[in-house]
Amino acid sequence: MAFLGIEQSLSGRRWIGPDAALERLAEGLAQKSALPLAVARVLAERGIEAGAHEAFLTPRLRDLLPDPLTLRDMETAAERIVAAAVGGQRIAIFADYDVDGGTSAALLLDWLRRQGRDATLYVPDRIDEGYGPNAPAIEALAAAHDLIICVDCGTLSHDALAAAGGRDVIVLDHHLGGETLPPALAVVNPNRADEDGSLGHLCAAGVVFLTLVQAGRVLRRMGRPEPDLLSMLDLVALATVADVAPLVGVNRAFVRTGLAIMARRQRPGLVALSDVARLDGPPNSFHLGFLLGPRINAGGRVGRADLGALCLSATDPVQAGRLAADLDGLNRDRRAIEAAVRDEALAQVEARGDARLSWAAGDGWHPGVVGIVAARVKEASDLPSVVIGIEGGIGKGSARSVPGVDLGRAVQRLAQEGLLLKGGGHAMAAGLTVEAARIPDAMARLADLIERDLSQRSGSRDLRVSGLLEGAGATPQMFRQLEDAGPYGQAAPAPRFAFADQLIDSAATMGDSHLRLSFRSPGGPSLEAVAWGAMNGPLGPALIGAKGRRFHLAGKLELSTWGGRERLRLRLDDAAPV
Repeated sequence: MAFLGIEQSLSGRRWIGPDAALERLAEGLAQKSALPLAVARVLAERGIEAGAHEAFLTPRLRDLLPDPLTLRDMETAAERIVAAAVGGQRIAIFADYDVDGGTSAALLLDWLRRQGRDATLYVPDRIDEGYGPNAPAIEALAAAHDLIICVDCGTLSHDALAAAGGRDVIVLDHHLGGETLPPALAVVNPNRADEDGSLGHLCAAGVVFLTLVQAGRVLRRMGRPEPDLLSMLDLVALATVADVAPLVGVNRAFVRTGLAIMARRQRPGLVALSDVARLDGPPNSFHLGFLLGPRINAGGRVGRADLGALCLSATDPVQAGRLAADLDGLNRDRRAIEAAVRDEALAQVEARGDARLSWAAGDGWHPGVVGIVAARVKEASDLPSVVIGIEGGIGKGSARSVPGVDLGRAVQRLAQEGLLLKGGGHAMAAGLTVEAARIPDAMARLADLIERDLSQRSGSRDLRVSGLLEGAGATPQMFRQLEDAGPYGQAAPAPRFAFADQLIDSAATMGDSHLRLSFRSPGGPSLEAVAWGAMNGPLGPALIGAKGRRFHLAGKLELSTWGGRERLRLRLDDAAPV
C-alpha cells in the first residue's frame, strides 16, 4: 500500500513507507533507548537492536579498524615504503586525477614529509594520457626514482608497469582486479581476485591509510617516531564520501572522525576549498560530496590534472588559497561544459528509449565531464548510464550504476571480450575506451550483461520514506541525534521524512533552477524547504504557484548556519497534492 495513499507524486513516483514489522521494531527501540522515534527508525533500518545502539551511535576507529595485515602484500608494501622513506630514496607517487586519487596522494605526501622526505607527484592528463599508468610515464619515473607508488590505479596496468624495467612498484588501489596481477613488488587491493572481499568497501584513500597504519608499526619496531595518523582522517573522509564508497564498517568511523578533524580547520588546502565553496557551518557528508569533491575533481576534468592533489597537500595557506581559487574557477567552467553535454546526452537517451541501459555518445564531448554527465543521466533515468566523448575515432567514456548492478565487473568483461580497448572500475562507477564504430555493439552487449541484475531490482522508481514527522518535532536537537546515526551516503541513505497535509505559505525560485518554499501544519511552526534543480523537472513548476494550497512533502532534513544562527530546513525530494 502506498504511503499516505500517494501512488503518483508530482515527480511521478509512488511513496513507500516502512513496513509494519520495521515500525514495531523502531517503536520498541525508541521505548528501550529513550531515543526519538525518527532516530529509532534509522537504527531499525540498519538492523541495530536495543543494547547495541550506543556503540553504533558512537563508532570508534579503534573498535572498527581492521588489521592491515588481512590484506595481501600489505607487509611487503609497508616495509618497502618505510625503507625508502628512512633510507633517503627517491620516491614517485602516480595518482589518479579524481578526489580519491588526489587525497590518496596527499596522504602519502603528508606522511613522507613527516619523515623528512619529499616525493615527486605525477598525475596523468585525462585527455592526453587517459586513466591509470601509461608506459612512457612509468618508464620516465623509473629512470629517476627508486620507488614508484601507484594510488587509486594500477591493478590492471600490466603493460604500463612492465615499463618500470625492474624498478620497485607498489600499487595501492581498490578497483576490481583481473585473474592476474601486474608486475609489481606489492599490490594491496581489497578487490583483488584472491581477496575475500571483506574490505571491498574501502576506497583507495582507505587502503592508503591502512598501509600507513602498518608503516607505523614498522617504524615502531625500528624505534622511530610514528606520525599522528588520526590527523590525516580528514582526507580519508573526503575520499570515502566523494568516491561513493559504502558507509559501512570502518568507513563510518573514517567519515565521522574525519569530519570532526576537518572542523578544526588545520589543513590549509581543505580550509581554502571550504572557504571558496562558502561552507556555512561544520562540514558534513553533503559538503564533502557536493561542494568540495566537485571542485577537487575540476582540475582533472577541465584543467591541470594535479591541481587537486597539490591543493590538498599544500602546507602554505597563501599557496593553498591560490590553488583553491583556480579549482573554483575551473569548476564554474566545468558546469557550463557539463550543461551542454548533459542536454545532448539526455536527448539521445530519451530518443533511444532503452529500458536496460541509458547511454549516449557524441563527437567533441569533453572527456572531463562525461563522468558527471553519466551521473546526471543515471539520476534522470534511474538506470545504469554510460556517456562517451569521441575524438579521432576513439571514444572515452564513463559509466555510473544504480544499487544492485555491478557495472564495473560488466565493463571489465566487455574489455576481456575485446569489445573495448580498455575498461574497468568498481560496482558503482567505471571507465572505458572504445573504437567509435564499435560503440553500439559494446553498449548492446553491456545491456545484456547487466540485464539479470536489473531484473532483480523492484520498485526502483519508488520513493522510500522513513516515516512521518511533525514540524514541531523537527528541531536542531533531534537533528543532531539523527546525525549520530550517520554518516549517510552510499549503502547508508539518509532518512527521508514525510510532512503530511502542509500549507504552502510561499514559493519562489532561487537562482536559475532552484526552488525555496515556506510551509507549516495548521497551528504549527513554519519550516523552510529547498529543492535543488527543481525548476529543471516537474517538481518546481508544479509548486511555484502553490501558495495557499496543501501538499504532502517529502525530503531530508539539514541544518543550516547563517550569521551565527542555526535553522533546520527540508531538502525537498518530492511532493504530492492533498
